[in-house]
Amino acid sequence: MVQLHIFFFPVMAHGHMIPILDMAKLFASRGVHSTIITTPLNAPAFAQTVQKSNDSGFQMSIKIVEFSKLSGLPEDCENADQLPSPAMVPNFFKATRMLKKQVEQLLEEYRPSCLVADMFFPWATDSAAKFDIPTLVFHGSSFFASCASEQVRLHKPFKNLKNDLDEFFVPNVPHKVKLCLSSIPPYDREETDTEFAKLQTESKESELRSYGVIVNSFYELEPDYADHYRNVLNRRAWHIGPLSLCNRSTEEKAQRGKRASISEDKCLEWLNSKCPDSVLYVCFGSICKFPGKQLHEIAIGLEASKQQFIWVLTNDNSDKDIEEWMPEGFEERTKGKCLIVRGWAPQVLILDHEAIGGFVTHCGWNSTLEAISAGVPMVTWPSFAEQFYNEKLITEILEIGVAVGAKEWILGTGSGNIKREAVETAVKTIMVGEEAKERRNRAKGLKEIARKAVEGGSSHSDLNALIQELELFHSSG
Repeated sequence: MVQLHIFFFPVMAHGHMIPILDMAKLFASRGVHSTIITTPLNAPAFAQTVQKSNDSGFQMSIKIVEFSKLSGLPEDCENADQLPSPAMVPNFFKATRMLKKQVEQLLEEYRPSCLVADMFFPWATDSAAKFDIPTLVFHGSSFFASCASEQVRLHKPFKNLKNDLDEFFVPNVPHKVKLCLSSIPPYDREETDTEFAKLQTESKESELRSYGVIVNSFYELEPDYADHYRNVLNRRAWHIGPLSLCNRSTEEKAQRGKRASISEDKCLEWLNSKCPDSVLYVCFGSICKFPGKQLHEIAIGLEASKQQFIWVLTNDNSDKDIEEWMPEGFEERTKGKCLIVRGWAPQVLILDHEAIGGFVTHCGWNSTLEAISAGVPMVTWPSFAEQFYNEKLITEILEIGVAVGAKEWILGTGSGNIKREAVETAVKTIMVGEEAKERRNRAKGLKEIARKAVEGGSSHSDLNALIQELELFHSSG
């Protein structure tokens, strides 16, 4: 049988690198040589986990191969999470194209069996084809979001709407899904051919030229959309998630992603002192940022809800300006009921704890799937990317969440128009009462299905099928 060797090429942003690292671990555990290619600045984000995985006795080791730093960007801007402003995003993706020559050199030198390339590297499919290497495009989003956003992109059902809050139905999808105009990305709304609009088009076209698409999801979560993606949009696809479930030990969960700003022991000590389902976890990811006035409203709303909570504040919104927006006496009044984490939190470790009863989230797909895998219902607060689609999946199709009322697609610092009363109401709705129990029971049911999917069920089978198909592809080639 052919010994497979797969290259993994993630976008330089933690929301993309973390699931790719989980994926490399998953393939290595199945006897596949796995190599992650990235820039020197981002290599340390993988190094510790790779070393521990290799030491744990995987069937195959994981390697990291570095190429030169990104050209055309300011110093220390090799990671999208660290860009000085959203205006830099188009330049960031332009700069990634400069890696093409180096990627092709690596492909020629190593001749891997397959390249798993992030959807934001559409050029990688053609680069790999030069060496007869099949490319799997990695989607960092759900089947539902991929299907709905593609139908919106193709048909533009919003084109005659005038006002931001005007609503439209997403065409040609299995459920009746309504969105408002303001939740559509500017690159979809505008007729102008922006850099990002071009990237989106190229990404969709490269999917069709690739060997197929690899999706961090499981069939039972969104069966109608897994089928729609394959049968209506005609994409070859394999679902192998939730990828986060490959992290089984407390140590793996605690060290996933960047170095946490709170120790594992301190975090668990605080959580262990709380009753089951009694703590709300509040985190908006590594990119979403709020102005001080919005953070002020969140703080007042959380306190008014009378719930216990863990609140993760990014470095942008923590120490340097906390005095400007935090209500006077807030930390004193919430002492014992509130744990504030300034920086990076061990999210999977926290969500998996029995004390967590709800999650206020930006609806990034990693966070959404981590909550589902932990059986935790959500308060949804989308901001950009495909997050508004994920919100609809969470609140209307799966019925495991409540929307706080965010309507505006915005990358960077949000407008801050969600009032304290909306925060308080959404939090109480997710944490307290009979409907909250029903929602939580549905979430816990999905948790069990997710675990079965990776432990011998649908995701386990799809991964086996993909590995066997790649082996056959190379043995017959």
